[in-house]
Amino acid sequence: MSTAPNPQAIAPAPSAPAPDTGRPASTSLLRRLVAWDGFGLLLVFLALYVVLAIASPQFLQVQNQLNILQNAAFFGVVALAMTLVIIAGEIDISVGSMAALASSMLGVLVVKAGLPFPLVVVIVLVVAAAIGAFSGVMRAYFGVPTFISTLALFLALRGLAELITSNFPLPIPSSEFFYWGTGRVFTWGPGTGVPVSALYFVGIFIVIGVIAKRTVFGRSIYAVGGNMKAANLSGINVKAVKILVMMITAVVAAITGLLFSAQLSAGTATIANGLEFDAISAAIIGGAALSGGKGTVTGTVIGVLFIATLLNGMVLLGVDPYTQQVVRGIVVLVAVLVNVFRSRRSATS
Repeated sequence: MSTAPNPQAIAPAPSAPAPDTGRPASTSLLRRLVAWDGFGLLLVFLALYVVLAIASPQFLQVQNQLNILQNAAFFGVVALAMTLVIIAGEIDISVGSMAALASSMLGVLVVKAGLPFPLVVVIVLVVAAAIGAFSGVMRAYFGVPTFISTLALFLALRGLAELITSNFPLPIPSSEFFYWGTGRVFTWGPGTGVPVSALYFVGIFIVIGVIAKRTVFGRSIYAVGGNMKAANLSGINVKAVKILVMMITAVVAAITGLLFSAQLSAGTATIANGLEFDAISAAIIGGAALSGGKGTVTGTVIGVLFIATLLNGMVLLGVDPYTQQVVRGIVVLVAVLVNVFRSRRSATS
């Protein structure tokens, strides 16, 4: 005997209203903040601020805070791009040499060749993109680890910069150009104002943040870094992702080289020594996993500010440069250990 279906029996049950936990919105926000991966780093950063404020009366002065911001911006822009490379499971240790070559090219093409600034900037950025693509192609098509290819570039690009400049600075006497490296905006008195370089930092943070979180390409970077074989099987062009992240990093490193040139009013091959170390350190301290697939630009920004504040504080306290290097090394080592611990905990949970 057939029976007609009971409409009331098969009709979906009306969704129940969300339970009222009785917690205010501020409590939920606090719970999300505590659950955030970068919350521990944020607490350490705030603790560092408190300690330095107590230890040095100059630390909290406005001028000193602006100096921290300006110094952070120069290596911060590279750290943001480096975050994408690390999330993709790669590394780029040639960014300092790339910045030096960009500065040297600027000096040679403007001072010796007499080319106009806009054209020279375009040439420098195109050359940087081509060099980044070279590293990506070596990795994607020939299987050369980026650590090896960028190590070769680390040596070759610095040498090329010294070769074309004969290792002498090439002064660029232009007040407008000098402004882009040292100028201030939103000034409220002599020696005050937000550094122009900080605006670059914010701008690149927004661009790379949008790329990482709001685009298909950004999600592909996480997928490639997390599991390259699975990403390939899901239809992601892994080779294109590898090449593009290396190109982005090289172009951003070249922009940093131009900023250094503007700050010094010269094209020189001696700039950006150790830039790769600061950029990689900031990304790792910010939570980027060297194994790939994990990291955020927000965490990297905190890592950048942490390193810049730590360096500034050590200078104010009169710590000698050798001890500063030791402290920086210890900080990076601790960050790596925390990173490894988190990865193991995630793998076992």
